[in-house]
Amino acid sequence: MSNAGVTLFDWAHAPLAELREKLLDLFCEVAYREGDFLLSSGQRSTYYINGKQVTLHPQGALGVGRILLTLVPEDAIAVAGLTLGADPIVTATSVVAAYEARSLTALIVRKEAKGHGTQAYIEGPTLPEGSRVVVLEDVVTTGQSAMKAVERLHEAGYQVDQVISLVDRQQGGAEFYQQQGLKFQAVFTIEDMQRRYKELSR
Repeated sequence: MSNAGVTLFDWAHAPLAELREKLLDLFCEVAYREGDFLLSSGQRSTYYINGKQVTLHPQGALGVGRILLTLVPEDAIAVAGLTLGADPIVTATSVVAAYEARSLTALIVRKEAKGHGTQAYIEGPTLPEGSRVVVLEDVVTTGQSAMKAVERLHEAGYQVDQVISLVDRQQGGAEFYQQQGLKFQAVFTIEDMQRRYKELSR
């Protein structure tokens, strides 16, 4: 897929089914790699997905925001995620929501408390206690990364019962969230990505 093709596609107005296909192509083109990799979970893998190659891509970010917004329940008033992978995702979803006349606050959850000022774990506007927040993630393996965000948000008094990921590596994350009483959705599975990657490589 050429960069010209990425630019000419109407990421802002294309039907969602077409947008999803184009987003999958972009993942295969710039984010998915095969080889020998060490994951943040400590596991080794024959492939790696660098989600930031898509979520920090201008058209990719727009596509991510549009797709994810359709999955966020209407009664949610914020989206949040663990820094750094979720930062561009929650921002894109919040900005796209504003264009859709919907108010969806973006919250960034730190891995460690800020060492100065308020020493906060959560960056972004303070919301009323009990506010419904949906956690977003780029790639889920075991589910532990997003769970850190869920725990910090619970500690802050927010209601969190759902995690949405761009990619599910299908290595236990979905089952883990179910055990924690959390709903889980993924835009793509690793099977989707590997199938499309092979098609594009022919």
